[in-house]
Amino acid sequence: MSDELVLTELVDGVGVVTFNRPDRHNAMNDEMSDVARRAMNWALTAPGIRCVLLRGNGPSFCSGRDTTQLGMRVEGEADYDFVRRAQQTRLDMLESPRPVVAAVQGAALGGGMEIALAADIRVAATTARFGMPEVGFGLVPDTGGTQVLTRLIGPARAKLIVIGGERIDAETALAWGIVEKVVAPDALADESMALARRIAAAPPMAVSMAKLLIDQAVTGSIRDGFVGELNAQVALFASADYQEARAARREGRPPIYRGQ
Repeated sequence: MSDELVLTELVDGVGVVTFNRPDRHNAMNDEMSDVARRAMNWALTAPGIRCVLLRGNGPSFCSGRDTTQLGMRVEGEADYDFVRRAQQTRLDMLESPRPVVAAVQGAALGGGMEIALAADIRVAATTARFGMPEVGFGLVPDTGGTQVLTRLIGPARAKLIVIGGERIDAETALAWGIVEKVVAPDALADESMALARRIAAAPPMAVSMAKLLIDQAVTGSIRDGFVGELNAQVALFASADYQEARAARREGRPPIYRGQ
């Protein structure tokens, strides 16, 4: 399976999924999102794959939703259906018996950060920068960001990123527990692939059971949290604050919010 926007290959039991829109920092428009969804389904279900490696071509891993399409829907599609479909891919990653490794460089923002958070292990280049800018658009993270991030780093630091708009560099991400390893940019491809190959070479049933047991200890009611994100985001897409945030950005002026 291959598409110019998302590349896939099978290497020594590793299903490699590579975002390939480098000129846009791998920002996800509708077309790329559809291709990425199919690529992840392949990586999580195709025979012969024992570990998944996610990576991005170019300077960034994934800068999130393409802002030129933010809030736009194909004719007849509800916000609920749009968000729920994206959530399902993250849940599939979290619940798959196959471990997922993310190799992150440059921007991992918004949905791009949420993709990385849905992986089991994150290896970051020193160039990596993490952030969730959704609140600034009048929205919230909606594919597990508030849920998984809080479990990794605690509520106060999660609020600093989600509400405070803080951008986190690779070393801070390592210290806080967002990533597990930081390497030089020219070592990222080799280090992440070596880790994925090592996992793929291990006894697959033991690997799957180990992932299940570890996740069972920490995930809690994560599906309930996804439902909360879904309901909040659908409400926000219809809110006056979101419309004002969009208008202000479009018109190049400070937003004027009417309050609660």
